[in-house]
Amino acid sequence: MILDKIFREYDIRGKVPSEINEEVAYKIGLGYGSYLQENLNQKACVIAHDNRVSSESLNKSLIKGLLETGINVIDYGLTTTPMHYYARYINNLYGIMITASHNPKDENGFKFSFDKYANARGSMVKDLKKYIDKGKFIKGVGKLEHKDIKDDYIEYVISHLKFGKKRIKVVLDLANGTTSCIARSIYEKLNIDLTIINEESDGTFPNHHPDPSIEDNLEELKAKVLETKADIGIGFDGDGDRIGIVDEKGQMVSIESYGIIIVRNIIDKVKNKKFLYDPKCSDTFKDEVIRLGGIPVISRTGTSYTQEKILRENIPFGIQFVGHISLNDRLFSTESAMYSSLRIIEILSKTDKTLSELIATTPKYLNTDEEKFASTDTKKLEVIQNIKKYCDSKKYKYIEIDGLKITFKDCWAYVRASNTGPNVNLRCEAHNQEDLDNIHQLLITLIAIYNKK
Repeated sequence: MILDKIFREYDIRGKVPSEINEEVAYKIGLGYGSYLQENLNQKACVIAHDNRVSSESLNKSLIKGLLETGINVIDYGLTTTPMHYYARYINNLYGIMITASHNPKDENGFKFSFDKYANARGSMVKDLKKYIDKGKFIKGVGKLEHKDIKDDYIEYVISHLKFGKKRIKVVLDLANGTTSCIARSIYEKLNIDLTIINEESDGTFPNHHPDPSIEDNLEELKAKVLETKADIGIGFDGDGDRIGIVDEKGQMVSIESYGIIIVRNIIDKVKNKKFLYDPKCSDTFKDEVIRLGGIPVISRTGTSYTQEKILRENIPFGIQFVGHISLNDRLFSTESAMYSSLRIIEILSKTDKTLSELIATTPKYLNTDEEKFASTDTKKLEVIQNIKKYCDSKKYKYIEIDGLKITFKDCWAYVRASNTGPNVNLRCEAHNQEDLDNIHQLLITLIAIYNKK
């Protein structure tokens, strides 16, 4: 039996082997292969996996299930998630990536697609579960083809870069993750002075970072940047689609500051002046886009949603607070953290300014970290609905976008039910400390009250 709870908002994800195992992978293969043929008229799909210890065996079971439905399978083996997206793109096929992204090493999962824009999302994920539960799978004999995308992907990334004369000193923290399979091969082909730490070799994730967008997980990277006197430090998550950056002083670079530097660099080079951000991002990004003559576009949190919007509307660039970056101005966006890091390195190679000097010119507002308040999967939704009713009674302004973003003059609070766990999440921002304290206290009080009812 496949548990309902592993079918999340953006993917399938759970603990190994109690929730995700070979039998689950086999059934997902039967369901996905049959669904593609019956509902989407697809004859083939692409698959790949990250370097978690459990991924290879899951990959084999997934292939077994797929082939038994008669669908043809192109297996790219060990790749980053962005490399898998590129494989889907060049083959014009849908597919499955076996990964639990930034989750702990005892978990695994499946990111899968039902269209050309992005991974399955919302009801699409639930539809696959319903289809699998019916058990009416197509029977056939599919063909299996093994391919290696590494060289093609390296050429694709490098061909969309043009470095200046300045040689940049870079430290990469690969977090013992899947970027270890390709990072060195890409960066050493460029005019970069390279140092790498935590380069995985045996798939055991001895120092796996739960999420490199969280400052506490970048301490080793900061220390190495200062030790080597590097110009920039880059950290990646387990499957290579999230990024964390520190400057030459060892200071964390916010995703909004990164975004502003990119927008300043490309806004005069792109026809579409729309730039995307999610509700958790600081207003510094939105306000600077407006100042530069661009159009800020807010999108609900989650790569499956932001990527779909970026590709469907041909938006050249977008960011998410957690470290996902979409660069769609020169190439097809694959959410590649490596390519995102190379674009900021490219900018540094053409300026006499340091990264900290570039960041110093970006606006700053006061904000809280994203906080998580323990709840239940049922209660967390009730909490959001009750806060909405409270805002209505007070005539507060808000937008509903995967939760509530409550706005006042020069401050906001974004509260949402987590899509990945039994939590209520909160982030607040203001232009001064008093407003920040007030709005923060209001929301944590409301969460506490409604979480108890």
